[in-house]
Amino acid sequence: MHERTLGEIAASIGGRVYGDPHLIIRAAATLSQARPGDLGFLVNPKYEKQLESTQASAVIVGPEVVTDFGLRMADCGLKRASDANPQSTSSAVALIVAEDPYFAFRQALVLLYGHRRHKEVGISPQASIAASAQVGKDCHIHAFATVADDARIGVGCILYPCVYIGPGVHLGSDCIVYPNVTIHDGCRIASRVILHANSTIGVDGFGYATHEGVHHKIPQIGGVIVEDDVEIGSSCSIQRGTLDDTVIGAGSKLGDLVTIGHGTRIGPHCLLVAQVGIAGSTMIGHHCTIGGQVGVVGHITIGNNVTIGAQAGVINSIPDGETVLGAPAIDAGQARRAYTMLPYLPQMRQDIRALQNQLEKLAAERKEREQG
Repeated sequence: MHERTLGEIAASIGGRVYGDPHLIIRAAATLSQARPGDLGFLVNPKYEKQLESTQASAVIVGPEVVTDFGLRMADCGLKRASDANPQSTSSAVALIVAEDPYFAFRQALVLLYGHRRHKEVGISPQASIAASAQVGKDCHIHAFATVADDARIGVGCILYPCVYIGPGVHLGSDCIVYPNVTIHDGCRIASRVILHANSTIGVDGFGYATHEGVHHKIPQIGGVIVEDDVEIGSSCSIQRGTLDDTVIGAGSKLGDLVTIGHGTRIGPHCLLVAQVGIAGSTMIGHHCTIGGQVGVVGHITIGNNVTIGAQAGVINSIPDGETVLGAPAIDAGQARRAYTMLPYLPQMRQDIRALQNQLEKLAAERKEREQG
């Protein structure tokens, strides 16, 4: 962790300082947990009240907060860094104003803490590297990692203990592969990919031909392509294609325990939260967000910029830009209206039965009158 002045942080993240630019920031925290010397952030407007009570020395906010709190800031004597008197002091929280406060907070975290550092071990004598394998410069391959025949490892890769790189695998530059990851034969992993512990890339797809009551395994002759800047969480399974490759698009991020079926194609910059299951031959566009525990049937198309709420069950194709919820998944607005009715269903059922009884009684009385 590195101490920085508020002015240094603002300059690094492209923000404007309201308060003392020479203020020392030592750590980062949420508004409710922050202490003096900490930097917080405010994204959700419902937490604006915490600006009045937080002990943080400074908070990253969006421009709208400056507008909302302009009078209050004036009362506290806060000024822009260019106007502030460095000798003056104020008990009020200082602000860094950024167009995208959440991303700015991310940038500040990188500045204060950096990313996880990896021990430089070179190539361990206890690693198993095939004679026909190629390993690029500045790689660090830990004990008990295996790099099989004809595999190619790019520059600056890190392979943790018990990683298995199968025959003919291509791994690009600056990849991080955590313990117990398996990459099966022939898979292609691009550059700056992060594979977390216990995930498997290129496992056989779930493909069987049932004949006379017996399930016969179908050879899975496709591969897996993982494009640049993808991050795959722990204990994920990415199946190889039956005929065509399974593809994870550039910049996409998969949470833990995600399963991607054979031949599925996920477009660039998608977010799949933990425990998502995508069946085979599904086409997913770019910039889609799929919530936790969503299940998607195979052989459908999900368009671009689609959002799927947690635990949804997707059984039909979804056009571009839609937001869906529920099982089966339907338009989010319609789903919310439907779900708001759920608490009233028991009473509605009773009311309907009562009306049915009244109708039957009226019908019987009418019949008696007609017969009399």
